[in-house]
Amino acid sequence: MSVPAHVQKLGYVPPAETCTRRPFGEDRPTMERILHVLTGPTAVGKTEWALGWAEAHDAEIVSCDSLLFYRGMDIGTAKPTPAERARVPHHLIDIRNAADQMDITQYVAEAKAVCADLQARGRRVLVTGGSGFYLKTFFAPVADAVDVPPAVRAAVAARLEQDGLPALVEELRRLNPQGLGLLDVRNPRRVVRALERCRASGRTLAELAGAFARQPAPFAGWEVRLVRLDRPRAELEARIDRRVQAMLAAGLVEEVRRLLAAGLKQNASAAGAIGYRETIAFLEGRLREDELAPAMAKNTRALVKKQLTWFRTQLPPHPVLAVDRLTLEALFPAATASAARR
Repeated sequence: MSVPAHVQKLGYVPPAETCTRRPFGEDRPTMERILHVLTGPTAVGKTEWALGWAEAHDAEIVSCDSLLFYRGMDIGTAKPTPAERARVPHHLIDIRNAADQMDITQYVAEAKAVCADLQARGRRVLVTGGSGFYLKTFFAPVADAVDVPPAVRAAVAARLEQDGLPALVEELRRLNPQGLGLLDVRNPRRVVRALERCRASGRTLAELAGAFARQPAPFAGWEVRLVRLDRPRAELEARIDRRVQAMLAAGLVEEVRRLLAAGLKQNASAAGAIGYRETIAFLEGRLREDELAPAMAKNTRALVKKQLTWFRTQLPPHPVLAVDRLTLEALFPAATASAARR
């Protein structure tokens, strides 16, 4: 099977099993441009439902989990196992070393290439994950076109270190006489990013926001069918506790030791992820062993609360499906009906 040039350029090659496990001849029509998106909070059970639905509907899974990109981050991310990935081909998993940060622009390019390839091969696309920023790429613009040169990044970082955050805020106010809008001026990361973009573009934040709002969404032209899984809060919290204990029993501490030796701390977002940051604190003597599991569970519950708020406020209207009353046919009924007609 030939791989499209735009896909080769990104270094993406379909897994071997996608070419052999089911024949797709020229008589098979090209699949419609439909994205089936399955989301839900951490520990709700997305993996099991995604595998079952994908197997039943000629689908392959495209991850939108911000930590599954990284090789070696397996236990602490509850990454699909080799056996699960053998059942259904998965994409955008294990595509970066843990020390090398993935950014949203790279993700959009690679996700578009994968989805276009699946559509051309007559496979349904099932996007699965709960990372809000990456999930949003399938519905709306998430990154502007401002290219910040390394020299600008270095200059802003140097000024922050030399003069402190107030100096950066003062410069931003000079560059934006009409105001800074909703920018959180107490957040160093957001202030640095705003100043980088203003310096690199020569435009105000308001002008940049207007240009951003006029951008087409990355997946404009695709129909998006979104569903969210849910469980009762007590049941979800019990699953979180079991998940934490299973991760520690499976060797999370040793996994983090290996990752630290491989440069995990060079990737601040990965090193700061729940499960990893607590284990790093334990290995560095800042957390006792008996405090590790409770800290992981507490922080996971806090993450779930944030996820649920984000889903309600940031996603387009969508059905919320109770897992205890769910069937595979009810996940995406239109796809089930289409499969039955073939």
